[in-house]
Amino acid sequence: MEPELTPETTVATIATSVPGAASLFEQLGIDYCCGGTIPLGQACRKRGLDPAEVIVRLEAAAQDPAPGGRDWAGMSLADLTANIESAHHQYLKDELPHMRHLSRKVAKVHGEAHPELRALSEEFERFADDMTSHMEKEERVLFPLIRSMEAGRSGGPIAVDHPIRCLMHEHEDAGRSLAAFRSLTGGFSPPMGACNSWRVLLNDLERLERDTHEHVHKENNILFPRALALDAPPRGAA
Repeated sequence: MEPELTPETTVATIATSVPGAASLFEQLGIDYCCGGTIPLGQACRKRGLDPAEVIVRLEAAAQDPAPGGRDWAGMSLADLTANIESAHHQYLKDELPHMRHLSRKVAKVHGEAHPELRALSEEFERFADDMTSHMEKEERVLFPLIRSMEAGRSGGPIAVDHPIRCLMHEHEDAGRSLAAFRSLTGGFSPPMGACNSWRVLLNDLERLERDTHEHVHKENNILFPRALALDAPPRGAA
């Protein structure tokens, strides 16, 4: 069931439940992953948007969602973790080495005239290292634990809440890096005379931003809450 769309409905609830909402939030620059816990009205005010107009657009998007949309919230946790690994982790494993090389190359060639490119390359190094470690924690520890819990097997000595808290903190760090990428590149806009490598890097960074938003949305707003609910003791338990 779709939630009632009001300025008080949280962004995460809308992104999770309303078809096409995440795509619209991406267009409007509304943070629906790490910042998804705030009400829609507050998120709109931060972006200088009219909540009533955004609600109208959300209602229209729900009536005509993008083709091929998936009901992430309706998936089993095993299927959702498999999707995150195949769609997002594999994308990062494929693209981060190439983007790391490009960011270093562009900073080396153009960094003297454009020092922001050196800052961009340094920020990307941190992001790439952090996300590589992040994926390893998910694939080796958290995702197997969640799949075991969903199958009714004991998760063992590790409680799911601690790794989730750590990973959510890392999502916030990733969000700050994405904001830095956008700020340092003027919204991924190439300046006059930018070489092809520079332009490719900007296109890749913009795609990385979109993919990471969807990646974090699936985890923060869908996977993690459902995993925590599985781990919660039954009502009335001592």
